[in-house]
Amino acid sequence: MSATSNTTAKAINDHYAVIGNPIAHSKSPDIHARFAAQTRQELQYDRLQAPLDKFLATVQNFVHGGGKGLNVTVPFKLEAYALATNLTERARAAGAVNTLKFDGTQMLGDNTDGVGLVTDIVRNAGIAIANKSVLLLGAGGAARGVILPLLSEQPLRLVLANRTHAKALDLARRFSNQPRLKVSEFADLDDAFDIVINATAASLASEVPPISPRVFGAHTLAYDMMYGKEHTAFMRFAQQHGAVVRDGLGMLVEQAAESFYLWRNVRPDTAVVFAELRERL
Repeated sequence: MSATSNTTAKAINDHYAVIGNPIAHSKSPDIHARFAAQTRQELQYDRLQAPLDKFLATVQNFVHGGGKGLNVTVPFKLEAYALATNLTERARAAGAVNTLKFDGTQMLGDNTDGVGLVTDIVRNAGIAIANKSVLLLGAGGAARGVILPLLSEQPLRLVLANRTHAKALDLARRFSNQPRLKVSEFADLDDAFDIVINATAASLASEVPPISPRVFGAHTLAYDMMYGKEHTAFMRFAQQHGAVVRDGLGMLVEQAAESFYLWRNVRPDTAVVFAELRERL
């Protein structure tokens, strides 16, 4: 077989994608293309839109075509969890999967959202989580994947609050062996936290979760998992009440880097990619 044939075969085999619906907006192909170029990895990374009722069939077709791994986004993270033949501890704790790795008949499911968030806060923002009071707003898919990694940083307390209190309680039961995790209603939040993380979808509608401004202090980091060219409504609200603010672009890049490492066993330089993405927003 010629060298050209070998290169072609490798390019076909090393095929990755992000799967979701909708998916056209995803920045994952840009991020992973930069990671690949930086680390000199030969791979192909695409967007893959699955019909809402054909996630399994779409994944199977991808694998049969030689696909090596998938990033999974809305609304398929729970289906990916059910599909995986093996789960990492953080995926099992979250009950949701955002990364799949295919190896023969095995499908490893992981959740890199939490490590992406923690890395962005601790390393990139330079703010320790250990022995800090942390408030996590929301109990949906965005919150599920970050609870265990946050708890692993040994905060003084992690308070989970949601508009629907019962949903927050249901999620907290997955971590019933974690005494640092508490549950609160929005209306009962009345003291300042060191870190406040918005995992709700409120920013998509330019809204702010119904929380008291007293959750913010002069040294509070207010972190919104959403990101954009301008500050979100949550970030503006927090800043007006003295908090330092940060959006979720760094989390996006860091969780992608964790997926890349899972697939390729190489860690890219995220700072360069983050700076490029920020400039292009």
